Amino acid sequence: MQLSDFNYELPAELIAQHPLANRTDSRLLELKLDGGNHVHLIDRQFKEILSLLKPGDLLVFNDTKVIPARLHGKKETGGNVELLIERISGDKQAWVQIRASKVPKTRSIVHIHNQAGESFPVEMIGYDGRFYEVRFPENVFGLLQRFGELPLPPYIEHQPDGEDVQRYQTVLAKNPGAVAAPTAGLHFDEDILRRLNDLGVEQATVTLHVGAGTFTPVREEDLSKHKMHYEWFSIPETTLQAIAKTKRHGGRVIAVGTTSLRALESQALNGQSSGETNLFITPGFQFRTIDCLLTNFHLPKSTLLMLVSAFAGMNHIHTAYQHAIHQKYRFFSYGDAMFLCRLENTKP
Repeated sequence: MQLSDFNYELPAELIAQHPLANRTDSRLLELKLDGGNHVHLIDRQFKEILSLLKPGDLLVFNDTKVIPARLHGKKETGGNVELLIERISGDKQAWVQIRASKVPKTRSIVHIHNQAGESFPVEMIGYDGRFYEVRFPENVFGLLQRFGELPLPPYIEHQPDGEDVQRYQTVLAKNPGAVAAPTAGLHFDEDILRRLNDLGVEQATVTLHVGAGTFTPVREEDLSKHKMHYEWFSIPETTLQAIAKTKRHGGRVIAVGTTSLRALESQALNGQSSGETNLFITPGFQFRTIDCLLTNFHLPKSTLLMLVSAFAGMNHIHTAYQHAIHQKYRFFSYGDAMFLCRLENTKP
């Protein structure tokens, strides 16, 4: 596979910069496969998800919570530095991305500050070729709450405000650790979750802490050379039991987002229900757990676009994205959604 196979042209005005008034106001593009080389595309509103699911289906959400992962500071030499948490690796340690005119040297100190005039030192302790490891003087989570800023994706051009603090979290978010939202879950509010439950659609959760690496561009044209970033995940035993029950009774396991899918398919591959995963899903991957996927529209040349292409077929995804662009769907984190099922699970 080549990186250029996953490119497309997107008008900038289709990149959603703000959430809609209500979570369920978004649009939903349904992909229906006919068993041949054709895909039928149906334009819907997100609330119509109620008609696409049936009693006995299982929705699996990612309950990770976005942390205020962006930090601002100065080097000892006075230069400005921005740190973005990639993943927290210990009580006082984390891997970070660094933006500076010149990256601080190992063992040097960066002084993080906030608008209240407070500050604390961070020590640079390592580099793995992509991310920098830093040591905090006390618990990372506590310091982030006092000094951190919500890390909106790089394609959202405004500074985070009160609306973002509320809406760049899913209503199921409870386990802090992500530096990006599991965006497919942003379309659900409490009312639609209650209506799905009344319908007999089961709900379960996994935790996968989305890392900043999800926005790191793929730089290798030959995808076999790409090194996927690591993300921590955990799957409760109750979720594994719910999946087994759903499969026994002929229901469908539906991943709400690519992060839920990666967690479940990682577990299916190696049998581990928690740990770090760098699973890189490209066309040809054999899916073992997931029957259907609810997902947003993804960046060109991204690993997430490769994942959905593996799930539904490259040609089908290309057709769907061109349709979405023509119909002016909203793209990326605050954008609209797609619903797609593997061929053997498309019938209601």
